[in-house]
Amino acid sequence: MRETAYRTEKDSMGELNVSADALYGAQTQRAINNFPISGISLPKRFIHAGIVIKKAAAEVNRDLKLLAPDKAAAIIHAADTLLNDLPMAQFPVDVFQTGSATSTNMNINEVIANLASKQGVEVHPNDHVNLCQSSNDVIPSMIHLCAAIALKEQLIPALETVAGTIMQRIASMDAICKTGRTHLMDAMPIRMSQELSAWANLIRENIARIQDTEIRLHQLMLGGTAVGTGINAHPDFATRIAQCLSQQTGLVLCVPTALITDLSNQSTAVELSGQLRTTAQGLHKIANDLRWMNSGPIAGLGEISLTALQPGSSIMPGKVNPVIPEAIMMVAAQVIGNDTTIAMAGQSSNFQLNTMLPLIAYNLLQSIELLSNGSILLAEKSIADFKVNEKKMRQALSLNPILVTALNPIVGYQKAAEICKQAYEEERSVIDVAQEQTGLSRDELEKWLDPRLLTHRGIHSDPSEKD
Repeated sequence: MRETAYRTEKDSMGELNVSADALYGAQTQRAINNFPISGISLPKRFIHAGIVIKKAAAEVNRDLKLLAPDKAAAIIHAADTLLNDLPMAQFPVDVFQTGSATSTNMNINEVIANLASKQGVEVHPNDHVNLCQSSNDVIPSMIHLCAAIALKEQLIPALETVAGTIMQRIASMDAICKTGRTHLMDAMPIRMSQELSAWANLIRENIARIQDTEIRLHQLMLGGTAVGTGINAHPDFATRIAQCLSQQTGLVLCVPTALITDLSNQSTAVELSGQLRTTAQGLHKIANDLRWMNSGPIAGLGEISLTALQPGSSIMPGKVNPVIPEAIMMVAAQVIGNDTTIAMAGQSSNFQLNTMLPLIAYNLLQSIELLSNGSILLAEKSIADFKVNEKKMRQALSLNPILVTALNPIVGYQKAAEICKQAYEEERSVIDVAQEQTGLSRDELEKWLDPRLLTHRGIHSDPSEKD
């Protein structure tokens, strides 16, 4: 068995062995030794955001004449190398580490410094890569930046796909009426187009909520350094790096009006997580509606048929289950659980710093990732191609005793209730029972009990009031 080769690295606490092929240094190795907890490292998108920040910092510090041009060029080249092909094995620090994620900040600093120094220029992880920065402003800014990029590139487009797919289905479903349901019990009729419009509006509202939070998410704490006062940072650093990162990412990024406030708490991340939770609940509602509508095919509602994607049982041949809606419901449960974790982590903002930053970063990005991927699947593999069983819907609607509600203005609530009860007990249509118990003709009743008429707003005192 070949022995692992090591090299000796040194930091302020002394010397220790580091794997010879590792790009990181002593502080990263100490974190590896100190936190063998979960084996879960922080997400690639989070590390990517940190490297983008380090590159921008080098550019700004060069322009402010704080960093020699050759050192800046080496850092920028190293950062570009990592951004082009990010070797995640070089960023192994566990999520469950020091609450400021200093170990992760230093991991990034050490890897960049190592790569930069290979270009023949001596680059120090603290003095040069971390210049005008602290873990305490870099990590919160990484949380904001990576989440903002993930929303722009993943989640909002995914949610727009869901809303767009629903809208494509609506046009062909306006003529289809079905039994509405409240408490899972038969209620007044509704058009399929109305039901799907509610889904689309739900998604759009959640997009709007997320976009409202983006205003605060685009504020970066860079330049606040250790406690938000900006010690050891050039006075222009914060504004300039926000401008530089805006150019690089296409986002409109800025400096908060009060760096001490934003550095000392994670209210924006907690807010965004709440919006993700609300979005998850909306997707859960749509997925669960689809699951119920698909139930059967014989003993359930059987209003629609979802596309068969895989066998549903290891023992019952021919059984097919609504696997995508069920997966989305589990996504929703996970996101809601993540939100609870983030809310609790947000409470750990003590004095000038939150001390659960890596946990917030991990759960926030996981929620965005799950919702993004789940939304696309729901749109493409459930909503886009489900088939409507109009015959079954018409049959159920014709026997729905709640249609008698339309007769309230004519015969009164009490009489309508008697008709409803008899129709239900005798398993007859409302129109047949109403013809027996009222003086209304069959033609009049057919007009009054036209399901499509009953899907329109208003008190229909005249059957001709139909748009």
